[in-house]
Amino acid sequence: METEALLERLAVTPRRLAQLVADASDVALDAAPAGAWSAREVLAHLRDLELLVWRTGFARILVEEEPELPAFDQAAWALRRWRGRDRKEQLLGDFALQRQALLNAAAQLDAEHWERRGRITGGREVSLRGWLEAVAAHDDEHFAQLERLLGYTHAEAMERRRRWAEEWRP
Repeated sequence: METEALLERLAVTPRRLAQLVADASDVALDAAPAGAWSAREVLAHLRDLELLVWRTGFARILVEEEPELPAFDQAAWALRRWRGRDRKEQLLGDFALQRQALLNAAAQLDAEHWERRGRITGGREVSLRGWLEAVAAHDDEHFAQLERLLGYTHAEAMERRRRWAEEWRP
């Protein structure tokens, strides 16, 4: 993927998430199929991984020679995570802040930076570009999961808001 397209793809995620969940009630955000995460937990996962995994790995690949990037234990995270900042607005705001910090750094990179490498636990090598492509794929995976959990798509949410705005236009 071209650098500009990749950065744009990463940049739109916070806005798309906010648009998707803007009208979701706390009940809808907390509903979850048995044994699965709720939409609120998915948002918390996105927020926490942005700092704990994606930004940290990005920084390490930039400054270390082929750093070992540890696997993230999602099960342990889900059991032990701090829930003190789990209001929808906090989750979205914190995620957007972390994503913008990643994008600010990525925008400063020279061509050779994009090919720097790290090693994911287990030995798989990844370039910095590949790392950010994995971030984008992770965004897409959880965005689709949120749509399923909430029972509507981003397009449906936007259409509903468009109709509402037309109805209330003077």
